[in-house]
Amino acid sequence: MKNLIRAVAGMLALTVAMEAGAQTCRSDLNGDGAVNGADLGILLADWGFCPATIDSVTPLQGGTQGGTVISITGTGLATTSSVKVGGVACTNVNVLTPTLVRATTPPGAVGEASIAVTTAGGTTLASTPFNYVQQQITSIVPNSGPYAGGTPIVITGQFLAGATSVTIGGVPCTNVGAVSATQVTAVTPAGSVGAVDVVVNCPKGAVTVTGGFTYLNYIVPSWATLIEAAPDPAIVTDPGLRAAIAATGYAWRIRDTATQIEMLLVPPGSFQMGCSQAPADQQCFSFQLPVHDVAITRAFYLGRYEVTAGQYAGQTDGSRLAAASMTWNSAKTFLEARGMRFPTEAEWEFACKAGTSTPYHSGPGFPQGSTDPNDVSQIAWCCINEVQEVGQKAGNALGFHDMIGNVWEHVGDFFATYPSTPQVDPTGPASGSSKVHRGGSFGDSTGTNGYISSTGRSYFGTADDAAVNVGFRVARNP
Repeated sequence: MKNLIRAVAGMLALTVAMEAGAQTCRSDLNGDGAVNGADLGILLADWGFCPATIDSVTPLQGGTQGGTVISITGTGLATTSSVKVGGVACTNVNVLTPTLVRATTPPGAVGEASIAVTTAGGTTLASTPFNYVQQQITSIVPNSGPYAGGTPIVITGQFLAGATSVTIGGVPCTNVGAVSATQVTAVTPAGSVGAVDVVVNCPKGAVTVTGGFTYLNYIVPSWATLIEAAPDPAIVTDPGLRAAIAATGYAWRIRDTATQIEMLLVPPGSFQMGCSQAPADQQCFSFQLPVHDVAITRAFYLGRYEVTAGQYAGQTDGSRLAAASMTWNSAKTFLEARGMRFPTEAEWEFACKAGTSTPYHSGPGFPQGSTDPNDVSQIAWCCINEVQEVGQKAGNALGFHDMIGNVWEHVGDFFATYPSTPQVDPTGPASGSSKVHRGGSFGDSTGTNGYISSTGRSYFGTADDAAVNVGFRVARNP
């Protein structure tokens, strides 16, 4: 084209240049010393559209499934008829200006692929190829939740930057946030029970995880945030207990939204309350008798750990030492202000025993419980001089920690001798002088008084008295 312009200018001006004493006509294109029809033939043979130039293509990376919208800038693009990536035609080719074209990439294999633009002037290749990447999702946490929706999820993967939407089972999630190129957050919509597809829509295309989220027939209380809907088999190892939890219809592991206190569901059930088996070096004491049948008819949530000093002070990330030295009335005020309550003495023992009938609830080496005092160190802080951080010892078969040892735990009942007749959801006597506390403490020892056991119980003063080794655990109705 430059030759064409130069020749036309020469033909019109008929400029003659003097070089080395000889006349040379600039429009003498064939060099025969004359400007004539032969030169015009050369000129017209070069007539037509110039090839396009490509200055830039953005982005130069996209998912193998295609769908990435690319912008091509350059010159001579007004007559663009096709754009190909890796030899495959793009879709939605749109000429916006003579210098800008947009198109949507086709699917391609991982790796580099040429970019070709075809115009009336021919086909031009971009100097830098397009790079197909394996856009993927590696995890969805949690990957299950209640069918009512409302579960916050974290989607982790590759090339997720700029995610615009997430659908689960074809329904858009809410609160979608592209945290980074590797992480997207969202809140699940309501859905139907069962496994459904998860689709994340990104500028580089959409990525799908078939059956990536499972809607469960579980309910999360309005005051709670879901942690884990179904009981973890590694924690609740007994299939019967897992089935009992599932049968309630409530999520297993939740967090009180206001306080961030973690709770686990205790399902209804029946058990023998009191000391039916003594530790190997002891006997059952009178305050643990008589053994009597108790039915717990309603599911309830119980704190996974004892209330910590940080939580008692209103700090969600404060000290994890078990809170102590508060009176029963002070603990009650704390609970009632947050919609919580004490567990009853029967609820406490039912949750502590977790399906066992032994003085020491289940542990790593004794899933059915134990009567051996040598096993206590795995599950309880005792025989020491000070309170410890919660959750350091092994939990029981329902997932609760420190129910034996560390600090005695206030419960709701007045202290009295047990009844001998079967009880249904007992709450203890209507009145009394002292409130019960359960489970023993860091300062108690095995082999002396029966305190360090699942049936250990005692009392201290009145509801307005406190002790350095007495704390509490929260309970709440669904």
